[in-house]
Amino acid sequence: MTTRIERPLRTDTKYPQSESIPSPYPPENLEELDMRETIHVARAIQMLDAHYTPWGNVFVRGMDYLCWNTRTPQNTWLSPDLLVAFSIDLEVAAKWNGFVIDEVGKPPEFVLEVASEHTGVRDYTVKRDGYARYGIPEYWRFDWTGGDFHDQPLAGDRLVNGEYEPIPLTTEPDGMIWGHSEVLGLDLCWDDGNLRFYDPAVGRYLPDIQNALEERDAERTARQSAEARAEAAEAEVRRLREQLGLSE
Repeated sequence: MTTRIERPLRTDTKYPQSESIPSPYPPENLEELDMRETIHVARAIQMLDAHYTPWGNVFVRGMDYLCWNTRTPQNTWLSPDLLVAFSIDLEVAAKWNGFVIDEVGKPPEFVLEVASEHTGVRDYTVKRDGYARYGIPEYWRFDWTGGDFHDQPLAGDRLVNGEYEPIPLTTEPDGMIWGHSEVLGLDLCWDDGNLRFYDPAVGRYLPDIQNALEERDAERTARQSAEARAEAAEAEVRRLREQLGLSE
């Protein structure tokens, strides 16, 4: 018998919610979360949600349960860090407070796990087998440490005849590792410990709010530095003119 865990409804979504299944991370289990893992997950969700929102029928969700239905034993459910499902009824998908395949009508097309010290080995063993059984077309893993927690920094699998086959990856001279997701239409990139998504259709990376803030701060610092140099140069010119007895 599954024990129901009471908790407040989520408020970080634009879809209506119902308390149909519990959270994988009730308050008493929050210590299991690695803040660095959570930050990478949140950034990935933000980038993909912003990218697919104009499509109107793409469900991007993270850190909730995935199951066939709510009648199966809870210890058989999986909790992906991030999933993406295309061409579904968004309200039906969201109201279960997780992803219930029988209710939605199909499994999500894409699942991602971000490495943590506690779950790293499970991600590329138990969960890999579990997502194959669920029929997830693509399963990706990202290890921000470069491979300390997962078996490699970045890995992707594509379901072929019910079994996962590795997706080819490319390592660039600068150390960036990337591979192409057919279901997303995007390249996933391990870039100096950061997960980035590159859209080959338009030739640019998906905007990342953290990168945007860093670029804004860098531009502000550069502008302030340039203004300070200009003011110093003007002051030096005035000093030299005064020294030479030149009027303004």
